[in-house]
Amino acid sequence: ENEFLDKVENNAVVRICVTQKNLRELKEIWSQWDDETKQLFYYNYGDLPDLLDIKVDEQLFRALAQFWNFAYSCFTFGELDLVPTIEEYTALLHFPRIQVDKVYSKAVNVPTFVKKLMNILGMSEQWVSAQVKQKGDSKCIPWKSLRDLILVHPDIKKKVDVFSLSIYGLMIFPRALGYVDETVTDLFDRLDKRVTPVPTILAETFRSLSAYRSTGEGRFIGCAQLLLVWFHSHFWKVDKVSYRVFFENYSPLKELAATPRRNNINVEKWMVILQNLKDEDVEWKAPRMVPDEILYRCGDFD
Repeated sequence: ENEFLDKVENNAVVRICVTQKNLRELKEIWSQWDDETKQLFYYNYGDLPDLLDIKVDEQLFRALAQFWNFAYSCFTFGELDLVPTIEEYTALLHFPRIQVDKVYSKAVNVPTFVKKLMNILGMSEQWVSAQVKQKGDSKCIPWKSLRDLILVHPDIKKKVDVFSLSIYGLMIFPRALGYVDETVTDLFDRLDKRVTPVPTILAETFRSLSAYRSTGEGRFIGCAQLLLVWFHSHFWKVDKVSYRVFFENYSPLKELAATPRRNNINVEKWMVILQNLKDEDVEWKAPRMVPDEILYRCGDFD
């Protein structure tokens, strides 16, 4: 652990790029929708649009990334170890229709990229084929094509689907700047089977942080907004849990987005703060986690 901390201190100037391109256009489109369309989205895809209101503090994010312990896949702050869990991310994103025990795995025989897009977008093979581009080793579809389709699509359900796909491609898994990558459509195409995307989101977050820490550079391919919301939730001290968490339409993302934050702390100051965190500084059980039944005994083992 000491070697890890020494490495953190010696690499305090390392930078990590957080991608936020095109999110403004997504937010503008969302703001123009009526309540009925928004409720359709929330029902099918959870609270993803609320991430659009989360501002990324790049100074904090760059400092936070340097405390990622890739040997143990967790954040190590001084004497504290902390890591996002499936339960926490599931509670944050609030997916009404997923089954938490149905985890995404890539199917053996998957349709072609064009076929998957035809199914998701509700467009012809000719139209889809004309939009597909090659970016490096992957096939992608430009955000511009998806944006234009959202604005004119006559089918409200498909409009919502395309918007959700765009959030996954531009914010949750920003693999290609300004494009939605083919691998993102593999996951998205399975969401109607009620699989949970959370383990995949966490796995990509851990992989990207570990790659960055091992090389000392790189672009974070994960949802920076979600990671920062998770971080803040563990340092959001409250005297009592708000009654709103028991409401069906309660969104922890909205509440955390509305919480005032200091944005004038530089990387170096954040490094000092994080390095000196104590047990009493941490809200170990986030206030949004409503009490639920848990397994505490299995046979003769407590």
